[in-house]
Amino acid sequence: MDAEGLVEVVLPGKVEPEGLRIRHGAVPSAGPGQVVIRMEATGVSFAEQQMRRGRYYDQPAFPFVPGYDLVGTVLTTGEGVEPDLAGTRVAALVKVGGWASHVVVDAADVVPVPDGIAAAEAETLVVNGITAWQMLHRKARVRVGHTVVVHGANGGVGSVLVQLAQAAGARVIGTASARHHDALRERGVAPVDYRADDAAAQIRELAPHGVDAVFDHVGGSGIVDSWRLLAPGGTLVSYGSAATRDDEGSKQLPVLKLLGRVWLWNALPNRRRAYFFNVWAGRALAKNRFRSRLRADLTQVFAALQRGEVSAQIAAQLPLTRVADALRLAESGTVAGKVVLNP
Repeated sequence: MDAEGLVEVVLPGKVEPEGLRIRHGAVPSAGPGQVVIRMEATGVSFAEQQMRRGRYYDQPAFPFVPGYDLVGTVLTTGEGVEPDLAGTRVAALVKVGGWASHVVVDAADVVPVPDGIAAAEAETLVVNGITAWQMLHRKARVRVGHTVVVHGANGGVGSVLVQLAQAAGARVIGTASARHHDALRERGVAPVDYRADDAAAQIRELAPHGVDAVFDHVGGSGIVDSWRLLAPGGTLVSYGSAATRDDEGSKQLPVLKLLGRVWLWNALPNRRRAYFFNVWAGRALAKNRFRSRLRADLTQVFAALQRGEVSAQIAAQLPLTRVADALRLAESGTVAGKVVLNP
């Protein structure tokens, strides 16, 4: 076993980033059907920013170890697990528990990382890559010649969406604050300032006949503008409510409002569709189908990275013990890409 022991980050309650605690313990062992992963990279996603405010709609009770996903090497395998898995680099989507030096995961939930992809690179594409891939290909079914709008085109999911959409042959209009526009133009994206009062009008000017898909992580009242941008046959994919991140009150309400709107829009005979995307949908009902789909999709994302269609955007790498700085940096909105934590 590892001599260094377990190091993990605990979220004790609704705290500022400095309130996160570091806890030391014994390295866990793998039970039947499980593996222990020695973490090499985990990261800060939007989920943890909501969890520390108590605003993530199905977060566990405090205290808990956050960390939505991780990449690392299988250290030990439990009973009934292929022993050859030990020593291989894998990725896992866990929702919570990733901010630790050693993490126990069901062997069925790990996805092999191809040789030649570094741990930090792979980490930028686990939750962000699966989310982008499934929204693009399983929900909106974007194809050659489509025009799509990506809100927050410089963000974690947004930047991956942009690249995967372009690889699929779509034209991309991306919203971001003005300082990111030059970088978006270099990527072949038509930029629009989402802070502008006439952002929707600017998008209409670029796509007078409407767009084939809109990917919206903002939620709130702006979702109505997103819906109105769609051409007949178009798809709106809503995947969050960033607009309500700092709100007080019910954490379920913003999501329920979105779901209500989506339901209503889909009931109308208007040849457009709306989805509220949740990467965990279907897991409770059909675990094996969920796992095989996740494995297939993440494998596709890693292949796109190897082909150079997607780049891994690492905003910064910090050690796990500097998690407060990492969270502050991720929440500052000043960095492009993913803030990665290393052991």
